[in-house]
Amino acid sequence: MSTRTRLRVGPLAHRPSAAPVLDLDRLIDDPSTRIIVCCGSGGVGKTTTSAALALRAAERGRTVVVLTIDPARRLAQSMGIDQLDNTPRPVGGVSGDGSLDAMMLDMKSTFDEVVLSQATPEKAKAILSNPFYIALSSSFAGTQEYMAMEKLGQLDSKGDYDLIVVDTPPSRNALDFLDAPDRLSSFLDGRFIKMLVLPARGPARIMSAGVGLITGALSKILGGQFLTDLQTFVAAIDTVFGGFRQRAQKTYALLKAPGTAFLVVAAPEPDALREAAYFVERLNGDRMPLAGLIVNRATIPPAGELSRASALAGAEHLEEQQPGSVTAGLLRLRFDRAVRVQRETQLTERFSAAHPRVPVAVVPALAGDVHDLDGLREVGDLLTTTP
Repeated sequence: MSTRTRLRVGPLAHRPSAAPVLDLDRLIDDPSTRIIVCCGSGGVGKTTTSAALALRAAERGRTVVVLTIDPARRLAQSMGIDQLDNTPRPVGGVSGDGSLDAMMLDMKSTFDEVVLSQATPEKAKAILSNPFYIALSSSFAGTQEYMAMEKLGQLDSKGDYDLIVVDTPPSRNALDFLDAPDRLSSFLDGRFIKMLVLPARGPARIMSAGVGLITGALSKILGGQFLTDLQTFVAAIDTVFGGFRQRAQKTYALLKAPGTAFLVVAAPEPDALREAAYFVERLNGDRMPLAGLIVNRATIPPAGELSRASALAGAEHLEEQQPGSVTAGLLRLRFDRAVRVQRETQLTERFSAAHPRVPVAVVPALAGDVHDLDGLREVGDLLTTTP
């Protein structure tokens, strides 16, 4: 079966008749579209979808960078790049007048860049070598999502690209970057942090004396160097982290602004579509600009395929007449495929019944893995073909 036939049949087989059509070519061709954020649960082809959209946009004339936060290295492999890091790398083999760069978020490097840009050389050196900073920048909960916002803000402010495609982490944590500014502010504004930086002047002197008793006791338990390192780190917070809050809030506003589009990617499976429903409801609740749902890796019957009833009847008849018939086995496979198509279609219909205003695109499953630009081009064709 040719790819072209699959393109014609695919969306018709699964896309709910009442659902608006998600026109992805129109989205990526629109010069006012500056940021596309792809989110969804793990294992649904989100990274490949992000890369395919970025490549298609570049080959249609856009200047594009794709930023992946997914720790897997599939994106680099499919684009022929030996290694992705925190620096945008040009992707070779892109046709047309546009260009494509790719990068993978390195949260510690991004954190270090911000410290170096906000602090004096002496203070930056002290912060970067501080053990509490090293722990925070490497493994503190929410740091990756916060740094994703930071990197997105940096890419947008530089103005080197007219389209940024962001591939988010898998599962519901993909939307944690929406909460990152408040989460970081809550940490920095916590009572213990405030006590450590409390000035010993005026009415606060009595409280500071009490804090001194506490820190003295902690020094005996934890060691003086531990508390010194912590206080040194905290003392630098207002200098460096105040700018963090402002930039994170600016990036959050950017995500809500015209020119940003969120795409939810899901497989036609119950768990993935439940996650998709969560994403849609969260994005709508936060008034984020949701562009639509991509139902990826759908089972598509070839044109002229027998109906489920006909395949089952034929298989049962041959099994009675010719036990062990190869043709009967093939008819059973067609029956199983028809059952799968019906189940996937019902799941997609159910999603659209609950979210009737969300545009939908349905993408057939490929026979093999995507491992090069030609594979990404095929995915791009499938993404953007509508009935």
